[in-house]
Amino acid sequence: MYPNDGFRELGREECLRLLATVPVGRIVYTRKALPAVLPVNFRLDHDGAVVLRTAAASESARAVDGAVVAFEADAVNAVAQAGWSVVVTGRAEVVTEEAERQRLEGIGLCSWVPAPEEVFVRIEPDLVTGRELLAGRTLYGLHLSA
Repeated sequence: MYPNDGFRELGREECLRLLATVPVGRIVYTRKALPAVLPVNFRLDHDGAVVLRTAAASESARAVDGAVVAFEADAVNAVAQAGWSVVVTGRAEVVTEEAERQRLEGIGLCSWVPAPEEVFVRIEPDLVTGRELLAGRTLYGLHLSA
């Protein structure tokens, strides 16, 4: 993050705690050499990894497997000019180990569009960053409405 942008920087544990409070985020990956952003539902695993569930035949599953991706989620109150944003950056992998797949079945994650064959994708949280804006007031002590 940028320490002088007026937002409060969030620590790793606070970022993970906030991520666990929202059901939808966005995965950012490369598609045909260009950035692609896809909204997805997700869960956090016990170790802080972001877990997605999607059709095994989906373009996104193939595109992210083995790639470094970013995952972003947020909560914003536009009226109060407050909110937070968290970004997790790390390698995404399609889970292939059967015991791990069975364990992930128990975390309550369903694909938005059920498919005959689905896979879990884990994003390892190598870099976790976040920032917060409280009630329209920047770290500079200025109100955004001014």
